[in-house]
Amino acid sequence: KMSVPDYMQCAEDHQTLLVVVQPIGIVPEESFFRIYKRISGVSQVNVRDSQRVLYIRYRHHYPPENNEWGDFQTHRKVVGLITITDCSSAKEWPQTFEKFHVQKEMYGSTLYDSRLFVFGLQGEIAEQPRTDVAFYPSYDECETVEKRIEDFIESLFIVLESKRLDRATDKSGDKIPLLCVPFEKKDFVGLDTDSRHYKKRCQGRMRKHVGDLCLQAGMLQDSLVHYHMAVELLRSVNDFLWLGAALEGLCSASVIYHYPGGTGGKVGSRRAQGGSLSAEAGNRHRPVFAKSPPVHFLPCSVLGALTSNGINADTSAEIGRAKNCLSPEDIIDKYKEAISYYGKYKNAGVIELEACVKAVRVLAIQKRSMEASEFLQNAVYINLRQLSEEEKIQRYSILSELYERIGFHRKSAFFKRIAAMQCAAPSIPEPGWRACYKLLLETLPGYSLSLDPKDFSKGTHRGWAAVQMRLLHELVYASRRMGNPALCVRHLSFLLQTMLDFLSDQEKKDVTQSLESYTAKCPGTMEFITLPDGLKLPPVPFTKLPIVRSVKLLNLPTSLRPHKMKSLLGQNVSTKSPFIYSPIIAHSRGEERNKKIDFQWVQGDVCEVQLMVYNPMPFELRVENMGLLTTGVEFESLPAALSLPAESGLYPVTLVGVPQTTGQITVNGYHTSVFGVFSDCLLDNLPGVKTNGCTVEVIPALPRLQISTSLPRSAHTLQPSSGDEISTNVSVQLFNGEAQQLIIKLENIGTEPLEKLEVTAKTVNTKEKLYGDFLSWKLEDTLSQFPLKPGKIATFTVNIKVKLDFSCQENLLQDLSDDGISVSGLPLSSPFRQVVKPRVETKPINPQESSKVGDFSHVK
Repeated sequence: KMSVPDYMQCAEDHQTLLVVVQPIGIVPEESFFRIYKRISGVSQVNVRDSQRVLYIRYRHHYPPENNEWGDFQTHRKVVGLITITDCSSAKEWPQTFEKFHVQKEMYGSTLYDSRLFVFGLQGEIAEQPRTDVAFYPSYDECETVEKRIEDFIESLFIVLESKRLDRATDKSGDKIPLLCVPFEKKDFVGLDTDSRHYKKRCQGRMRKHVGDLCLQAGMLQDSLVHYHMAVELLRSVNDFLWLGAALEGLCSASVIYHYPGGTGGKVGSRRAQGGSLSAEAGNRHRPVFAKSPPVHFLPCSVLGALTSNGINADTSAEIGRAKNCLSPEDIIDKYKEAISYYGKYKNAGVIELEACVKAVRVLAIQKRSMEASEFLQNAVYINLRQLSEEEKIQRYSILSELYERIGFHRKSAFFKRIAAMQCAAPSIPEPGWRACYKLLLETLPGYSLSLDPKDFSKGTHRGWAAVQMRLLHELVYASRRMGNPALCVRHLSFLLQTMLDFLSDQEKKDVTQSLESYTAKCPGTMEFITLPDGLKLPPVPFTKLPIVRSVKLLNLPTSLRPHKMKSLLGQNVSTKSPFIYSPIIAHSRGEERNKKIDFQWVQGDVCEVQLMVYNPMPFELRVENMGLLTTGVEFESLPAALSLPAESGLYPVTLVGVPQTTGQITVNGYHTSVFGVFSDCLLDNLPGVKTNGCTVEVIPALPRLQISTSLPRSAHTLQPSSGDEISTNVSVQLFNGEAQQLIIKLENIGTEPLEKLEVTAKTVNTKEKLYGDFLSWKLEDTLSQFPLKPGKIATFTVNIKVKLDFSCQENLLQDLSDDGISVSGLPLSSPFRQVVKPRVETKPINPQESSKVGDFSHVK
């Protein structure tokens, strides 16, 4: 029973000669594979004086039991053996040569020829001319290896051609031997060898065998003829196993004709190999497909006689091809039929499996994915012997690759995932967790999963979330078994960030507990993690823990806002730009983010940004070390710690910081530390975040002035002349003609000196109710204290003198009684302003109250 399937088999392998290359004794692995690579480079050779091409398939390991199926399909037969050995002295030579003979005996029944390559032996023995042994001083000094291999292949061809001619010639009277597969031999003991049924069986099997030899010898048309004849003979005697082989041979020859580039998917597998030194070898290595062979048109009646034309008999005819070559559709039908016949024999499981794989490769080229999947499904359920874990891994990996070739990406990922799990099976003494992890990574595209969180911020989720979460859990487990906690943290962070909407409340708690246990040993960072194969895992910022819905830069408090300096005593000049209307409205979020805000921040003053956030977790979320990310100026972020209640609604959070230099500052995002993972969350990566602009101008540090007065504060608050000014209202009650001093204390509470002081007064006067100097002051004493250093205090005295004209209308006293006259100081825009606000409405005077005029002879 053939026990080891070759999952890399393809239809064109039926025309190859199998050569095994093996070491003898102790050969350094690196040296062996260096020579093996050079040998296997000579994979196809043009036969001298012929249009035919020989294809060679090299293996460095081949199970002898598979070799016993060489009569069934000749491409399974080891026809060439090349051995490589180290031999440093003449004393070792006899033993080395003996080992070579022992190795030959292993494949002795099928070998056409063999060679021994000896490295390191010099002297008399090495100088003796031999055909089966080549001596080289070292692995570096062996220029003629390729030439030796070409000569070796020619010797294989001579034997092959003689066998083909011998078996193809119809020798009347001679008994045709019955070719058998190993498990059949006991079944034919005692059969009547003279019966017509038995003879047809022998003829059919031999015809099929000659078809194999013709195909290997580069005679495609002849092989088609023999396969057709074998199919007819074997079908008539119900020899199903060999009928299946004849049908598969017919399929292989037809595939080789229709798809000269090959179906194996290996780049350059069907190109002639270069690298020969001699001119003769160069001719032998001319590209196979550079020149089409001549076409000879022969009548159909001649086709049957094409079997004995000798060494140069590749007389392929288009008429013959049209008649004997299967169409692409028929190829698949015959494959199905052959596989159904193989399925009747439990010992032919490997043959059936490999036939399925070959058919899939053909269907992949024909782009018939659904039919290919049927063949693959059949291959999955073919029972072989108890496979080792390594063989299972190989089987599932190849199935995965084949599903990938036909476009079944999810199915491919499924089998690759099984192969990954097989790498860490409990029965393996030393589980291969690294191989498991590598295979799991390769399954990600099939499940529409990437490890870049940006791919999940675009909106709709792709793929099955439940399977994706399972796969991510497996990556975490494999990372832990590999002893890489940083990988565990990265994959768990990715799971929590991207699959948050699909996790149940209990799963959210479990994942966060696991994450906290891992980050206790290895905190999560924003660094890329580079894997051994070069793949880089990007960082995973927790933009959903908490979720931010809006970002708003706040103006400074009114008392700290900068004011554009202008002369209060002079006339303001408008510097407004012309108004230009544009119907084009920019909706780009990037433009919105970079929109400049119409207020300023001040260097050295605490600035605030308000975020509206909410907690999507079913438990209290602790956010540590939350602060702002900015560009443009040097900025000291003052981190905050939050504790958000479970599934809270929108919750305002104010983040603060101090700009240290001047210029344009842009708030790009924020940083957090949640569950031990440090995150830099950029606003550009946050979908649906509202902002009124994130760029603001930082101006140099400004002086700060605090004003206090000697008079008590007024119970009435008057509106300032503009909304961005600060007013201080004081109250004093005086009789007409009375005077009083108002002492104003100016204190520099900032870090910059105060250099300038301007004072102006304005009396709101209607109908000439007031006259004379109501307020008066002298600035000389105050200005002598300027510039006012930080922490210093200057005083400023204002004289208040009431002088009213009572000879006007009678209702004046009523107006004074109701509204009075108020003095308002406006310290930031100007240290002091006087505003007299009259009553707007005039109340009618009751004649009976005119006698009380004397009671209102004072002013507020």
